[in-house]
Amino acid sequence: MITTNSLRGRVALMVGHCAGMVDLVALPVWVGTLISVYRFDPQQAGLLATLFLAGAVLASLVLAPFFQVLPGRVLATAGFAAAAVGFAVASTTPQFALLALLHAASGVAAGAALSVTHGTIARSHNPHRMFALVGMALGVFAIVFLGGTPVLVAQQGGAVLFQVFAGVMAVGALAAALAFPQPDTPTESGPSRGSSAPLPVAVWWGMLGIAALGLVQSMTFSFLERVGSDRGYGLQAVTGVLIALGVVNLFPAALAAVLEKRWSARSVLLAGPALQALLVVVIMNSPVFAPYAAAAAVFAAVMIFTHTFAFGVLARLDPSGRALAATPAMLMFGAAIGPILGGTLVKAWGYGSLGVAALLIDGLAMYAFARIHRSPAHAKPLPGVA
Repeated sequence: MITTNSLRGRVALMVGHCAGMVDLVALPVWVGTLISVYRFDPQQAGLLATLFLAGAVLASLVLAPFFQVLPGRVLATAGFAAAAVGFAVASTTPQFALLALLHAASGVAAGAALSVTHGTIARSHNPHRMFALVGMALGVFAIVFLGGTPVLVAQQGGAVLFQVFAGVMAVGALAAALAFPQPDTPTESGPSRGSSAPLPVAVWWGMLGIAALGLVQSMTFSFLERVGSDRGYGLQAVTGVLIALGVVNLFPAALAAVLEKRWSARSVLLAGPALQALLVVVIMNSPVFAPYAAAAAVFAAVMIFTHTFAFGVLARLDPSGRALAATPAMLMFGAAIGPILGGTLVKAWGYGSLGVAALLIDGLAMYAFARIHRSPAHAKPLPGVA
């Protein structure tokens, strides 16, 4: 039996995390390509990315409550394989309606696979460190993706972007088929913590905070490349910023693992949203290249670092893994709104409006994270949720 402690199991989870979280890396290139190559307006381009993310949210919400009885390897393999097919077909058409359908379908498939991946990570022996490990893998993937994909798109056209997505999903399916691990069962998860036990209220506050972080992340990240290009910085300079972002992303997950016992999770969860909002204001309002580049290079790292601590906190609050099997829903509920919200704001009021929105949304995230430590450890669930 392959476990999360084995090398094969860890590699499969790392690959699955990279495939399922491709939006965290790809949104600037994704939305930028839809605007510059496919000639969609910011709102349309944001809507296509939103449909992928909304599909992932739907799959995660449906599957997460049943995580403990789901066949992880089968679902991860089938989900990533179906997403690969969806993106492969997307590379053959410029039609908005068909692209919309394929984005939604691929999101459902990838979200199902990612849901069981994150649920399995949550039931490893040390969820905080395991999530940090897959976060480091995402950092390596970001360097490769952001360093190569914009150049390929510029040379070969927009279809190559979807071909790259299809390849990433196919690798995820292969890794899951060969080595997807069985989740560990922590000794403290007895019948009282099983699938029928209500989730603590603190978990719901944590989920809201993560959703708010994801909303600001995707809203800003979707237009990171566009704002640089529209200010005339040039393809080479903007691509350099994206590569720098990928390099920086190697470190936050590893740093979060090292600081797990040294830094207060409460402090991290309050400081993370504040720093995220400040970076958005700089990125979207800087009239010169240097502040834009510096803020953009570390922007995603703040989300990765903060989310690693949040993942560890929620894993301790809910050892069953159900809450964190809904990680795609937490992240992508906000992320699904982000591209279309960002596109609408940019279209109506310009890039600076994203900074104002970030201040408001990250304020909500800070409030939600503060409530985690004020809520009782166990409470009745929200209405209609087991």
